Amino acid sequence: MLTDIACKASACPPDKPRARFADSGGLYLEVTPNASKRWFWKYRFDGKEKRLALGSYPGVKLKDARTARDDARKVLQQGTDPSQKRQLDKATARVSAANTYELVAREFLAIKTKEWSEAHSIKWIRLQEANLFPWIGSLPLADISAPLLLDTLRRVEARGKNETAHSLRQYAGQVFRYGIATGRCVNDPAHALHGALQSVMVKHMAAVLEPKQAGELLRAIDAYHGHPTTREALILSALLFQRPGNIRQMEWAWVDLDGGMLTIPAASMKRTKQGKLNGKPHLVPLAPQAVACLKRMHALSGSGRYVFPSLLTGERPMSDNTVNTALRRMGYTNSEMTAHGFRAMARTILGEHLEADPEVIEAQLAHGKSGPLGSAYDRTTYMAQRRKMMQTWADYLDRLRAGAEVIPLRA
Repeated sequence: MLTDIACKASACPPDKPRARFADSGGLYLEVTPNASKRWFWKYRFDGKEKRLALGSYPGVKLKDARTARDDARKVLQQGTDPSQKRQLDKATARVSAANTYELVAREFLAIKTKEWSEAHSIKWIRLQEANLFPWIGSLPLADISAPLLLDTLRRVEARGKNETAHSLRQYAGQVFRYGIATGRCVNDPAHALHGALQSVMVKHMAAVLEPKQAGELLRAIDAYHGHPTTREALILSALLFQRPGNIRQMEWAWVDLDGGMLTIPAASMKRTKQGKLNGKPHLVPLAPQAVACLKRMHALSGSGRYVFPSLLTGERPMSDNTVNTALRRMGYTNSEMTAHGFRAMARTILGEHLEADPEVIEAQLAHGKSGPLGSAYDRTTYMAQRRKMMQTWADYLDRLRAGAEVIPLRA
């Protein structure tokens, strides 16, 4: 049997291609003239003599080589060729390295980028890069269990980001389902976490919802002493109750003053990439009050691209925070009214006080039909009803602004 001293002193005569120094149980140290020393284990499988490399000396000490020999012998006793098992383990490791959570997630994103909006794609990958990849990104998809994924999401919850944790569970579920479909894993641990995360406390956009308060808001807008462009943006936000982005990014090419119509291109609407590419434009009927507002703006910005250009440069639209800042200057806190709150104000007052048809209101808000086939089979635009409703709304706001007694209109 060999000793550590004998291993260290072993050498190959210069006139021989190699020299072998036997230990026990088929283990030996092979030395070459260039002083390379490697461990091998000789064994028989299926009637044939074979050998298994166990590493190089002194990186693998004598004691470690004997342990590796014993482990390989246990595999042989189970009826498996140790050399074939090693090749299978290496192949499995290569496959696992190619099927890590991060690699599969990025592969899935590359497919979905064609149909997702750019903003959603960026959010999807950034949240994963910051919260999932550092912890489970390098692990094979099949090795990630529900408890491991939960522990990773708990780190996000611990920072008070409950909504982000729920989003990440959803994103992870998409990756695992794609992994199942492509043969990378057989289970979706994200699905098993349903109900395991802390609930998200939904906070609705602040808005003025009562007619009396709406009248006060309108009078405050009339008394606003800021830039005229900002004041007109506030007025049009109340009259049209479209999304803040569609108001501030409004282009003169969308406006038909003679026809009393605002046509927002599908690409500028809050829709999926498919909806932006193939959807219809959103039509917004303009009451005379809205037309008057736009005519006042035309005198200020009609020579440019945007109805509400940036105060710094007309090459860009108004800042996304301009309307909210104006509301703060008027005395409305962030918990009382926001730019988005004009939509909630109109939706609530139109439904509860003017008893407008909910379907017509939803069409004007550009809310999609519910259900997977809603938008495919129900393409009603309610244009005649919407024109009438927008006129009724504008007249109603005039009365609220004047402080007149408002009587609900009965159907």
